[in-house]
Amino acid sequence: MRVALIHYWLVARRGGERVLETLAEMFPQADIFALMADPGTLSPILQGHRLQTSFLQRIPGSRRLHRHLLPLYPLAVEQFDLRDYDLVISHESGPAKGVITGARTCHICYCHTPMRYVWDLYHQYRNDGGMGPISKGLFTLATHYVRNWDLATASRVDAFIASSENAASRIRKTYRRDATVVHPPVDVERGYIAEEIEDYYLVVGQLVSYKRTDLAIEACNRLNRPLRIVGDGEQYKRLRKLAGATVQFLGYVPDDEVRKQYAHCRALLFPGEEDIGIVPVEAQSFGRPVIAYGRGGVLETVVGWQPGRAFREDCTGVFFSQPTVESLTEAVLAFESIESKFSPAFIRESVEVFGKERFQQEFRAAVERGLSEFRNPRPAKEEFSREHVGA
Repeated sequence: MRVALIHYWLVARRGGERVLETLAEMFPQADIFALMADPGTLSPILQGHRLQTSFLQRIPGSRRLHRHLLPLYPLAVEQFDLRDYDLVISHESGPAKGVITGARTCHICYCHTPMRYVWDLYHQYRNDGGMGPISKGLFTLATHYVRNWDLATASRVDAFIASSENAASRIRKTYRRDATVVHPPVDVERGYIAEEIEDYYLVVGQLVSYKRTDLAIEACNRLNRPLRIVGDGEQYKRLRKLAGATVQFLGYVPDDEVRKQYAHCRALLFPGEEDIGIVPVEAQSFGRPVIAYGRGGVLETVVGWQPGRAFREDCTGVFFSQPTVESLTEAVLAFESIESKFSPAFIRESVEVFGKERFQQEFRAAVERGLSEFRNPRPAKEEFSREHVGA
């Protein structure tokens, strides 16, 4: 069976790219298609597959400015020629599902969320993204066009698989389609419990506005708590200006170093609303608690204690209720008051279900079910009974 994997862009190695690597392992014969790719960021797993990029790859600076090429995404992704493939799996947090497939090709979409910047977070990007009048006008026009295209292309998908219940609800709201839930693979096997915990909080992730790293910085400024930030991104300069003396930016670091940061931190701070959130699962695989905004996918990966309620032994973190500095500050202080009650061994054990082997089994079963329904569609229901026809 000929298989194609469709990804939005390959310009860094983050959570989405790690999921793609697992898919590439599952389908060693698959070809990979992406709008653009930076060869220097490709893992050996992805390098072992045939990779085809779109015409956006030839635009100077496209890999650095890929987010600004939004109006060209529909045209670019529709140019991929997939006529010879039996199975197409689009890996979606962007425009990947918009590919055009033939009548004999089954198209399954593994969706983390409908495009945030044109749906759920549209007004946040438009009004709080620091755009000038011209940029805001162009963004408004582009997203209106892409939003309509994104909605129309949902009909090109034969079956949706969602990475979380949260994502499934967004798919249902946006596309009016049901989705099978398969949580993404996380490398929990590499987690371990350190003998010594150091005095710092940790943030891991891309420095973009919706992840709300600014809340973590301002909370640690107020409390005079050490904070280490792993990652880089477009918000780096702005966040550096906010940071006080106790905040340290580590940038992008190798995986081994990230694991050390996880293992020795007091807790992970996770102040944004995510579709699922691989980072909290990674932190818990090292037995470390998570202090998170209690919305979105984190509700499926963290058992959160809320200040003012009785502490339960199965709690693996603390939730704060409002996306504000005050709410996060209160959560950090509440965490410190019960810090000794958390069990690192239990926290680590609680996320073992997110391992790669479980994902491969569930995802393969979902794909086989999608293929079966595609090849053997249910007969259409008769709209009228014989009595109606006779009348």
